Amino acid sequence: MCRIFGHFDALATPHELRSVAAAQRHGGPDAQTHAYGAGWALGNNRLAIMDLDGGDQPYTLGEDIVVVFNGEIYNHDELRQKLSARGHTFKDTCDGSVIPALYAEYGAAFPEYLDGMYSVAVVDLRGEPTLYLATDEVGMKPLYYHWDAARRHLYFASELPALLSFRNVGATPAEAGLDAYLATKTPFGEQTMFEGVKVLPPAATVRVTRAGGMHVTIRPTTGARAPHCAEPEAAEHVRSLLRTEVHRLTEADVPVSAITSGGLDSSLVTVLAAEKVRDLHSFNIAYTGTWPSDERAFAREVAERAGTTHHQVEIDPATFPSLLADVVWHLGQPNADPITLSTYALFDAVRDAGFKVAITGDAADELFGGYDRLKKAMDAPFGTDWVPDYVEALAAVPRNLRESLYSSEYLGFVTAAGSAAEEITERLRASTADRMTTLTEFEIGERLPAYHLRRVDHLSMSASVEVRLPFCQPSVVRYARSLKADLKIDGTRRKKVLYAAADGLLPESVLNRPKQPFTLPITAMLQPGQALFDHARDLLAEDRLRRGGKLNPRKVEELFRVQAESPNDRASLAIWSLMVHELWLDQFCSPAGTVAGSVPGVTV
Repeated sequence: MCRIFGHFDALATPHELRSVAAAQRHGGPDAQTHAYGAGWALGNNRLAIMDLDGGDQPYTLGEDIVVVFNGEIYNHDELRQKLSARGHTFKDTCDGSVIPALYAEYGAAFPEYLDGMYSVAVVDLRGEPTLYLATDEVGMKPLYYHWDAARRHLYFASELPALLSFRNVGATPAEAGLDAYLATKTPFGEQTMFEGVKVLPPAATVRVTRAGGMHVTIRPTTGARAPHCAEPEAAEHVRSLLRTEVHRLTEADVPVSAITSGGLDSSLVTVLAAEKVRDLHSFNIAYTGTWPSDERAFAREVAERAGTTHHQVEIDPATFPSLLADVVWHLGQPNADPITLSTYALFDAVRDAGFKVAITGDAADELFGGYDRLKKAMDAPFGTDWVPDYVEALAAVPRNLRESLYSSEYLGFVTAAGSAAEEITERLRASTADRMTTLTEFEIGERLPAYHLRRVDHLSMSASVEVRLPFCQPSVVRYARSLKADLKIDGTRRKKVLYAAADGLLPESVLNRPKQPFTLPITAMLQPGQALFDHARDLLAEDRLRRGGKLNPRKVEELFRVQAESPNDRASLAIWSLMVHELWLDQFCSPAGTVAGSVPGVTV
C-alpha cells in the first residue's frame, strides 16, 4: 500500500516533487522515492505491507518502462508464475513488482489481469513517451488529477493536498461546489470541490501522449454468473464468497486487525477473519459519556463470539473541535457525514496499537440493499416517480432548506446553472433498467466511491493503516449485482440474503437488532454547552458568511436557534455540513490570516 504522484509533459522542480511527497507522507512513511526524466516524473510514498525488505519503487523494466503503484494485488503470486514462464525475472516477491512485466506483455490491457485494489501509473519511453493510469473496478484507491488541455500538462496524486502542492495546480473553489456538496454530502462522479481538479472514475484506463493528449476509457466489467433464485442457495453462495475473500485478504507480512462496529457487516467480516487469523485483534469506537446509538455492547458480543482480542477505543467529544481541521485537511474536500471524525480517531488507535492493516465491512449496504432510501424507493408503487424522494435522501440538507440558506446571488447562480440533484434525477429517470438495477448501479458506481471509499481510504491512510474491503472484491460485487430484488429487499427486510448468510455465525442480538448508522450522534452533541456547538458558532459567524457571499447569515442563525430550542437531525446535520464546508474553505482557499475566528491548525 502506498501513495503515488507524478506529472507528464509538464514542469515540476525536484523541490516540488519533494513537497508533493511530504503532503502525503502519512500514507507511506516507510520510503519516499521518485524518478524523473524529460517532461515526466513518477513518485511514491511506501507503506510496507508485503515483502517488507523489497518493494522498492518506482518499479522498472529495463530503462524504458517505469511504474508506481498504490494498493494491493491479491493475485500477484499467480501472475508472477505466469510471467516467469514467459521469461521474466523478479528481484522480490512484493505484489506490485509484477506490474512492469505485466504491462510489457499486455500493454494498455494490463489492468484486466489485476485482482485487487489499486491505482497505477506507467511511463513507457519506447518510441513516443506515453503515460498510462489505471484504477480498480470499484474505485477503492482514488487518483486525483489536473489536466491542462491547452498546454497538454497532466499532474496527479493519491490525495488532494498533495496534488495542490504542484505550483501549477490551483486551489480555486468550484462555484457549484457548495450546492453539490449539500445535495449529496460530497461531490459525486469525477468532480471535486476545486476548479480544474477531477478524480478518475472506477475501472478507468487513461492514455496520455504529447501528440494525442489525454483519453479516458472505462473498462467493461465481466458478466456475473446467473443469479440464484432461492434464498438458501443464494445465502450459501454469499457466505462462501465472503469466506474466500476475507481469508484471502488476511494475507500480509504484517499483523492484520478487524474493525467491528457491532452491526451485521463488520461483525460478519470479523467472525470470518477470526477463522483464519490467530489472535485476531478487533477495534470498536465509542464516546466518553452517555450518547445515543452506542454500539460497544454489540461489538463486545461479536468479539467474544469470534474469540478476538478486543480494543474498545473511546474518545472525548471535548476534543472534536481540535480534530476537525485535521479530518477536513486529510479528506481534501468536505464530506458531510459526521462519521469522518470517528473514522479518523479510530484508525489512529489502530495504528497506535501496532497494526498497519485493518479489514472492514464497508460497502455491504450498497451491494445488498441496506439503506432506508433503497427500501423506500423499492416500496414506491409501480408507475409512481420514486426518484425525487430517493435523491432527496442523499442530501445533507434538504432542497427547500438549503435553498433558503443561500444568499440571493448564489441561489440565482444555482437556479441558472442547474443543481447536482437535478442532474442526478434526470439520469436516474432516463435509466431503462429495472428499479433495483438502476439503484444498485448508481449506489456502487457513483455514491460508493465518492462518498464512502475515498473517506475510508484517506482517513485510514492518514494513520498509515491499509484498509481491506472484502465486500468490494469483484467476485462479491458482481454476484450482488446479479441478485434479484427480492433477495435484497423483501417486505420489512433489508439485506435479506446477507442476514441469511450470517445466520449461525453471529449472536442473535446482532442479527435481530434494529439497524442504526455507525456515525457520530451530532444531534445530541450539537447543543448549547457542548464544545461542537460553540465551535460551529465561531466558524459560522455572520462576518465570515457575509465575506463568503453564498450563505444568508440570518437564515444560518435561525438554524442555531432551532437546534438550541428543539434539537433535531435536520438542523444538526445542516449545521455540521456548513461548519465542515467553512473549515474546508479555511484550510485550502483562504490566505492565512484573512479569516476571522480561531481555527485549529493541521498536523501533517
